Amino acid sequence: MDFDRQPVLAGGRLTLRPLTQADWDAFAGVASDPQIWALHPFHDRWKPEVTRAFFEQGLARGGALAIIETASDAFLGSSQFGVVDPALPDAIEVGWSFLARACWGKGFNREFKALMVAHALTHFERVVFEVGAGNVISRRAMANIGGQLTERISRRECCGVMVDHVTFEITRASFAGSPLANAV
Repeated sequence: MDFDRQPVLAGGRLTLRPLTQADWDAFAGVASDPQIWALHPFHDRWKPEVTRAFFEQGLARGGALAIIETASDAFLGSSQFGVVDPALPDAIEVGWSFLARACWGKGFNREFKALMVAHALTHFERVVFEVGAGNVISRRAMANIGGQLTERISRRECCGVMVDHVTFEITRASFAGSPLANAV
């Protein structure tokens, strides 16, 4: 059975659905806030040409989801399931995520990650998250949802400089006791 990287997932307040070309205006509207990207390794994603490239890459890669507030049908952000790495066949990455700042600190991150992780763990042993080593907001968010920091560090070019990324993971075993288990 193949893993569905673009499912429709419904929670208490959110619906995740495949991102489409028709989402461009809403995606750009949220992603154009420089504050969202201030501590992110790709700190220039708010710029129109960078936002457009990020959007198109997500569509081309597949696995991109729109995060929709169910009650209002408002576009709140986006996240993606990565492509399975043959070197880690028991894992899938969740990343490329952002939420409108109005959603920060209100449990939306926890809810959409719970939906994605629960879906992924039906097929994979673990879900991994690559986070810029200096991105304290994302690192704190990962700790708040029960992500366990691993020893894996990768380096990649971001905005013309090499940036360390740390890896968090949630396994099938750790999910049941994590804050995500009851988030939906």
